[in-house]
Amino acid sequence: MLKRLRLLWKHRWTDPGLSHRWVDDAAADRLRARVQASERLHTGQIRVCVESALPSSYLWRLRAGEALQGAVRARAMTWFGRLRVWDTERNNGVLIYLLLAEHAIEILADRGVAGAVPIGFWEDLAARLAGQLRDGKTEAGLAHAIDEVGALLVAHHPRSDLDAPDNELPDAIVRT
Repeated sequence: MLKRLRLLWKHRWTDPGLSHRWVDDAAADRLRARVQASERLHTGQIRVCVESALPSSYLWRLRAGEALQGAVRARAMTWFGRLRVWDTERNNGVLIYLLLAEHAIEILADRGVAGAVPIGFWEDLAARLAGQLRDGKTEAGLAHAIDEVGALLVAHHPRSDLDAPDNELPDAIVRT
């Protein structure tokens, strides 16, 4: 019980503005432009969400001894739905989710992308991103992650001359 209270306290008192300090307005704008540039080359959709802390409801649902990673993944899946990443025409959206209070990273891909990815690709990408975040290179790490996801989407979902230059989802970086 004490462990749960500490966890609740940590997330409740994590500064909600933390995500805006980790990715300031200028960096968010540069990352948005990078997503836009990437999406000109493929038909996929890339979203990035940086969240300061989990809502208390996710923490209260944890059972004794249950790993927090399940709650982090559930929250990433909630954002995957809320941002409509699952709802693209070709089912080829990807979400890069950072939870700052836990230094956690989740990368979720829709079914049109997930089957084309080599085993361990997302875990390796998350590990490289985590390393750059630990080194204080937030923008560079996210830029590199966007580039790698973009390269994967170009390889499996390239934009052809016949494809309309659509943009199904907003490119803005979500910071909460």
